[in-house]
Amino acid sequence: MELSTVWFILIAILWTGYFVLEGFDFGVGMLLPVLGRGGDAADTEQRRRVMINTIGPLWDGNEVWLLTAGGATFAAFPHWYATLFSGFYLPLLLILVALIVRNLGFEYRHKRESTTWKSRWDLAIVVGSFVPALLWGVAFTNIVRGVPIDANKEFVGNLWTLLNPMALLGGLVTLSLFLVHGALFVALKTAGPIREDARRLATRLGVVAAVLAVVYLLVIGFQQGSAASWVTTVVAAVALLGALGANLRDREGWAFTGTFVCIAFAVATLFLALFPDVMPSTIDPAYSLTTTNASSTDYTLKIMTIVALIFTPIVLLYQGWTYWVFRKRIAVHHIPA
Repeated sequence: MELSTVWFILIAILWTGYFVLEGFDFGVGMLLPVLGRGGDAADTEQRRRVMINTIGPLWDGNEVWLLTAGGATFAAFPHWYATLFSGFYLPLLLILVALIVRNLGFEYRHKRESTTWKSRWDLAIVVGSFVPALLWGVAFTNIVRGVPIDANKEFVGNLWTLLNPMALLGGLVTLSLFLVHGALFVALKTAGPIREDARRLATRLGVVAAVLAVVYLLVIGFQQGSAASWVTTVVAAVALLGALGANLRDREGWAFTGTFVCIAFAVATLFLALFPDVMPSTIDPAYSLTTTNASSTDYTLKIMTIVALIFTPIVLLYQGWTYWVFRKRIAVHHIPA
């Protein structure tokens, strides 16, 4: 197997890791005003602190997957990186700004006791979670289905080219799946009324997400699918249905595992439908960026492979240890006055 193909697979794994881990972060952030609503101001504040504390030790580590995926794309496929970031400049800038604003919300919310201060940072967390959850789906749908790329390997479309109906459907799919993923994570990590509310909400959101995801993956499959991508599509659909069934039986652990597997295999479907291209051209297939014409030199890929073999296990062990340490449930009575 060529090293360019190996690194395409590794980048697919990095993006998968980012979506399944950061996905529940986005979901928790978007659900803050829904599951965080209490009977009075004090109860609302306690519920929101519980929700934020479920992802407090994890969200910044989850974002490392994005940084690693972007860095690996830049090093392994510089032509892909250049065309992607120049053509998708505005959506990616909006995602970056949203992530910065969301992170500021996590860091600054507790700096003052003012209700107005906290409510404004809560809004920053909600918006900063919503924008990436929507736009990542829009971006990846356009990458897989193709965009106008000319003979110079440059994107020649505009913002409205990217905001096509199929791409917007892709955005709604990632948005809804992350909402379900986040609701199940809250149910898994909390106790008391928040847990019950999260389970009920996950069921309702799950039905919507299932309909959107099935339509989306079927369209991708019929237009660009392969035998392998159809297998991952079926696995993703079964996993989501299994998650909803487990949630109805009050099995949050299995339900969260189901959405985890669903998102992972949905991302795998996109990359399998994309390969061997990395950015197809809708102008002429000959202009498409592929794993061959967009990759770095073999020497660069060899060095990257050695570095990845050394440091990837260390990162995985550390992040796994973090999840193990913060594995216990949180309830309102754990929150100090």
